[in-house]
Amino acid sequence: MAASRAFIHVGPSPLITSRLILLPCSLTAAMALWGCSRQAERLFGARLPDGWPTPDLREFLPEYIHKLQADSSMMGWGIWIMIRASDPVVIGDIGFKGKPDSQGMVDIGYGVLSHFQQQGYATEAAETLVEWALAQPDVRRVIAECLPHNLASIRVLEKIGMHRTGHTQDGLLTWERRRVG
Repeated sequence: MAASRAFIHVGPSPLITSRLILLPCSLTAAMALWGCSRQAERLFGARLPDGWPTPDLREFLPEYIHKLQADSSMMGWGIWIMIRASDPVVIGDIGFKGKPDSQGMVDIGYGVLSHFQQQGYATEAAETLVEWALAQPDVRRVIAECLPHNLASIRVLEKIGMHRTGHTQDGLLTWERRRVG
């Protein structure tokens, strides 16, 4: 059972859903991932499957490490690890592109490994993290972007209450969800 597995953690508390543990990625864990160290499995308390971290995440890790080294309060506003609780295994990652800006906006992104897709994990994780963000005092809205042909991501964004707001110059669809009240 996942509750009996201990992970080493400092920073914002992990977010627990019925099937997932969302774990903010610490500087130590990010450095372990960047170095392809199996220490990350111990830090997460979960198995790392083949194909994770993904190339996109590996590309982002140096920037994330640099941001955490410069500002430890960045933790929570970057990478969160998606762990399936039933058989602790990392199934993907989700997170923000940075801290809230001066207008209280954060930008969310996510990815689930292909063999864990179409099981509702992205929706469950995104809903949980958006709710967490909107509960923070400095956040008024969460935005997202996706490709117009990425129907799975469009469904996730619709299910979690995001509203389409337009598109970027590059043709990405833009989405937003605002804090109520």
